[in-house]
Amino acid sequence: MSTGLIIALIVIVVAVIAVAAVLARRARGPQRGRSLKRRFGPEYDRALAQHDGDPQAAERELAARVERHGSLRERPLEPAQRQQYEARWTAAQERFVDSPREAVAEADRLLADLAGAKGFPDGGQYEEQLAALSVHHAHHVHGYRRVHQAAHLRGDETQDGARAGTEEMREAMVEARSLFEDLVGHNGRHHESTRTAERVETAPEHEASDGGNRPARTESRGHLPWGSTRRHAKGS
Repeated sequence: MSTGLIIALIVIVVAVIAVAAVLARRARGPQRGRSLKRRFGPEYDRALAQHDGDPQAAERELAARVERHGSLRERPLEPAQRQQYEARWTAAQERFVDSPREAVAEADRLLADLAGAKGFPDGGQYEEQLAALSVHHAHHVHGYRRVHQAAHLRGDETQDGARAGTEEMREAMVEARSLFEDLVGHNGRHHESTRTAERVETAPEHEASDGGNRPARTESRGHLPWGSTRRHAKGS
């Protein structure tokens, strides 16, 4: 066999391998995209929006998160730890009535502490902790993001702005509660803070007052954030 023929065969083989690699990569692309969509849910859409609708860039970012944090194994909480976190969350909910910004700041600290106790990166590394949480709790992690952003808002606010800020903080707390329940391990059953929220939502006004001797707190003072967002919107 001549040298020229051998070279030609080598070129053909290399070309075939290159084409096969390209086709295989294209075939894996949609499959990987579907897998990431299933895993990340709303976080996939958020990453897509951040990358101006470029699915390849969004999927590279999400795949990198999985690479860094996919092998993380969450640590179980001791019963005493769980009770402590539940008590802190209930106290933050109750504090919202009089001090919504302080309640949101406490919720932000609580979620950071709780995630750290579960084995996620330390709360001092917020972005990395959030990325790790998004890999394992993708459908609820945005509540933590909203609480963190609300807790770090700065600047003077008008009276109307203050009301809008309180509503944003209320919605952030409502959404963050789902992540809290996921982390403490109460999926599928209510813990004390949820039962308290349900009692507040369903109780008549005279029951919400202090034994009937004082009027119930009104929304103008800042309302508990645990009622139905849909119902609140109708009344606004």
